[in-house]
Amino acid sequence: MTDPTLAQRLLDGDRRALARAITLVEDDRPEGWELVKQVYPHTGSAAVVGFTGPPGVGKSTLIGAVTKARREAGRTVGVLSIDPSSPFTHGALLGDRIRLSEHFLDPGVFIRSMANRGALGGLSEAALQAALLLDAAGRQDVFVETVGVGQAEIDIIDHADTIVLVLMPGSGDSIQALKAGVMEIPDVIVINKADHPLTDTMVREIRGVLSLANLDRSAEERVGGWRVPIIKTEAGRGEGVPELVESLEAHRAHILAGGALDERRRRNLRNEVLAIATARMRRRLEEDLGEDEEFKRLLEEVVKRRLDPASAATVLLERAPGMQRAIE
Repeated sequence: MTDPTLAQRLLDGDRRALARAITLVEDDRPEGWELVKQVYPHTGSAAVVGFTGPPGVGKSTLIGAVTKARREAGRTVGVLSIDPSSPFTHGALLGDRIRLSEHFLDPGVFIRSMANRGALGGLSEAALQAALLLDAAGRQDVFVETVGVGQAEIDIIDHADTIVLVLMPGSGDSIQALKAGVMEIPDVIVINKADHPLTDTMVREIRGVLSLANLDRSAEERVGGWRVPIIKTEAGRGEGVPELVESLEAHRAHILAGGALDERRRRNLRNEVLAIATARMRRRLEEDLGEDEEFKRLLEEVVKRRLDPASAATVLLERAPGMQRAIE
């Protein structure tokens, strides 16, 4: 059972209670999920901003600079840095907290590195719950930094109020991010390390891609009349950070005024429920089929090219006991 005082301490903003709560969720402990259930009615107040983009563009440094600006404005901040998992321990690998070290002793800032546990979109099931816990603990701004895994990290769109895409000029990874599937994600685009000679060229390329994206009706509907700003920054020196903070505030005011925030959160929560259900069904299926002889024979048919994978999956879903229990 969950310690009944832990939830109250968390709601009171106790840092140790918050750290303990996130650990329980990250370890997939039943009391962790029970705790989330208890505090969930107290969530929904935080401004959740997702920072995404290719590796090496300076997302952590940028978040550190924005955190400093928000603290100077008197706001409390929670930061989740979602790292690639270690293949051996499944723990956080990069340790982005090192690049946020100047905020360690600030009681108004809570920083946590978490493993993505192989989640393709860069966000694990536990990370989504951790963001809720930060919200419940009274953090006014919650910054979520996703793994730099290219286009697969687009699931950040389903879990934040505002999406910031961070790019860097002169990078092949950044050019890949110009693909329409990624460029439809951001509400704000940041070109970091903007002292590079190719910065202005990249800004023109991005404006061109955005113009093409806006010709698509679904993109127009998602943006909702918001013109995506392109901010040039030198995060290490704090240059451009005030303009970024101003854009974040302007976007929040925009979605609040038009009712888009409620609609966006409704969509986000729908997708989160489906994502958690899908992950749990897969785990249950893997557990039930671990030593199942029929499944091994089915897989052997696929290996010998006598049965295609899609047909095998159909057979599996029709008779898997774990799937039947999950559906029931």
